[in-house]
Amino acid sequence: MKDGVNGVALAVFIFFFLAVTVMGFLASRWRRAESESLDEWGLGGRSFGTWVTWFLLGGDLYTAYTFVAVPAAIYAAGAAGFFAVPYTILVYPLIFTFLPRLWSVSHKHGYVTTSDFVRGRFGSKGLSLAVAVTGILATMPYIALQLVGIQAVLDVMGVGGGENTNWFIKDLPLLIAFGVLAAYTYSSGLRAPALIAFVKDTLIYLVIAVAIIYIPIKLGGFDDIFAKAGDAFAQINPVTDKPRGALVPAEMGQWGYATLALGSALALFMYPHSITATLSSRSRDVIRRNTTILPLYSLMLGLLALLGFMAIAAGIKVQNGQLAIPQLFETMFPDWFAGVAFAAIGIGALVPAAIMSIAAANLFTRNIYKDFIKPDATPAQETKVSKLVSLLVKVGALVFVLTMDKTVAINFQLLGGIWILQTLPALVGGLFTRWFHRWALLAGWAVGMIYGTAAAYGVASPTQKHFGGSSAEIPGIGEIGYIGLTAFVLNVVVTVVLTFVLRAAKAPEGVDETSPSDYTADSGDPGVKVELPSATVGAGH
Repeated sequence: MKDGVNGVALAVFIFFFLAVTVMGFLASRWRRAESESLDEWGLGGRSFGTWVTWFLLGGDLYTAYTFVAVPAAIYAAGAAGFFAVPYTILVYPLIFTFLPRLWSVSHKHGYVTTSDFVRGRFGSKGLSLAVAVTGILATMPYIALQLVGIQAVLDVMGVGGGENTNWFIKDLPLLIAFGVLAAYTYSSGLRAPALIAFVKDTLIYLVIAVAIIYIPIKLGGFDDIFAKAGDAFAQINPVTDKPRGALVPAEMGQWGYATLALGSALALFMYPHSITATLSSRSRDVIRRNTTILPLYSLMLGLLALLGFMAIAAGIKVQNGQLAIPQLFETMFPDWFAGVAFAAIGIGALVPAAIMSIAAANLFTRNIYKDFIKPDATPAQETKVSKLVSLLVKVGALVFVLTMDKTVAINFQLLGGIWILQTLPALVGGLFTRWFHRWALLAGWAVGMIYGTAAAYGVASPTQKHFGGSSAEIPGIGEIGYIGLTAFVLNVVVTVVLTFVLRAAKAPEGVDETSPSDYTADSGDPGVKVELPSATVGAGH
């Protein structure tokens, strides 16, 4: 790490940060609507076309944490970190089958969240509340990790002083970035990250294209990179008394690799922020087209992962693996382009953090505040509450980052993935059938949550006694696998068995407010309850 502040890189970083800040505030005038509602503030008027949705979803799913953590996993352990590539390939055929149906029924009935749909489909506020609380809990550490990504970049640039610096001065740059994010999210809602996502993704593609060509040339080519990485992974870790990692996953790790990839693919579009970006699009065809072009980001992710090997070959030595890639950029790039790379990571944190906070706020407003506190809330009141909660969510994430070890934030994000997967039977199952009983779904969710949390609690790591990872022995098989997928299987088994029992006992099933035609409805179909303001209908994309 260079001594002191990298002034050139910092200047470039500040330039781009100020540019997207201005864009964030100007976004409130982009397709402005006269009405104030969650449709407008939280879903951008449900008016985004193919490319806006593509950039928004890409900015939502491929975050600063992805930019930093995926190659950091490769840097630390080798090929096991590549699980992120197959899971982002698996996810798109999966979502092609159900996202258009979710968009249609949500558009038809004015649903803003997945919990809205679950309540309407199964007539159960309890099940809806379970889905909402799970979504909020899973999203909080995810937002925190975006701030960790910004903090990693600031640390490498030398901003904030050393470890002995007063905490306020040290964290002031992060506090400023947080304040700006909170202000333009409050002002512009989902339109702000939608507009900024264009800049974020352009910068990320540019940085990766340059890195994948420029850095190997400086390091002597990929043959030398892989050779040095292989030698490094073969060294014995004195803490674990095992090799540091491997260029190819060992046979004993294949179950863990495969189950983690599959479980992550199933969980990705259960996250509230994924659904928020999806429901902001103007038609079901926009969703279908996006499932075919979003894999371009997976290509980018595969190239991004190779940076982990490059960091090893370049001799990057860091105590915190999250700093490996920012440090690689500062070491290998000219200062001005390092600033561009740092801006890509920093903006890559602002976009998803904004969407995540909006998604969590919408869940609270619609499925806790309106369902249980103020059922007669007006659209304007809903929007006001959602704006305030989005601020509180970001404050909570900031406190999490400033007061807890970064490893804890990462492990709680892994726990969030286990939790959010337990909402799949109610959401995806409900999109295709109403055979599952609402009480059985709630019981299955509870079993999955309890097992997943308890199993994760029992996982230790060299630095933590509990919540040290997301893999454990699969009962009955004896192999090490992803806890979330095991919990999901238990969830489904309990749901199916109890559904048979409850149907035999003729337990009340609740009222389904949807009809079969709702799941294929499009924006132009008659009878759609959502009325888009004239300022957004037919706007250019």
